[in-house]
Amino acid sequence: MASKKTLVLGASENPARYGFLAVNKLLNNGHEVVAVGKRKGKIKDTDILTEAPSVPDIDTVTLYLNPANQRPYYDTILSLKPKRIIFNPGTENPELEELAEKNGIATMEACTLVLLSTNQY
Repeated sequence: MASKKTLVLGASENPARYGFLAVNKLLNNGHEVVAVGKRKGKIKDTDILTEAPSVPDIDTVTLYLNPANQRPYYDTILSLKPKRIIFNPGTENPELEELAEKNGIATMEACTLVLLSTNQY
């Protein structure tokens, strides 16, 4: 399976957080990860950045932020032109889904951890 460069918005060093679990599972499955969270930190060898960088070739953006906290990232997400955005449970956001679709970006309401576990990522 080809590596899909993934931007995780809502990454955390806290092992109880889904943003932490997702980064770990993506790395364990051989995907390149760009992790962005509220605080700088590290998950394995991946730095958690506090601002989303302008990175080329992002395949997937997976969200672990509630809709209000997603708003500051709209322009960044759209400018990265990912192939898809995954809205994990609790992150569903019709406003961003509509913006994404207008920009030719696929959206899914799904759980990244489940997709990885079932080889559907």
